[in-house]
Amino acid sequence: MSVKAKYQGVLDLGEQLGIKDGNVTVEGDVLKVKGQANTPYEKDLMWDKIKQLGGESPSDIKANITVEDDSVYHRHVVKSGESLSKIAKHYYGDAMKYKAIFEANTGILKNPDVIHPDQVLVIPNK
Repeated sequence: MSVKAKYQGVLDLGEQLGIKDGNVTVEGDVLKVKGQANTPYEKDLMWDKIKQLGGESPSDIKANITVEDDSVYHRHVVKSGESLSKIAKHYYGDAMKYKAIFEANTGILKNPDVIHPDQVLVIPNK
């Protein structure tokens, strides 16, 4: 299997996330990936995919993924049925961190128990 085929899932994810200035080259047996993610969360998704496919310290891929906006961890569009605790669990692995999301969004949220679909919430850096 070629190194590009091995990491096709990374390339597909980059396309799905809209990674900007993407550049993929193969030098010998090493895949070189470069691009710019919108937020640190998207960069983390890319690295998680690399590790899933190549292991914890893969030697057959070199990635240079920068971040366009590191003032926030991510910007989340609320979907029907979500709550701040569910969103906190997704991004932080801890539902109780909903308070941090609420505090970062007091300009649009008045009550942590009331959010609406299509609201764009700031997910603060960890």
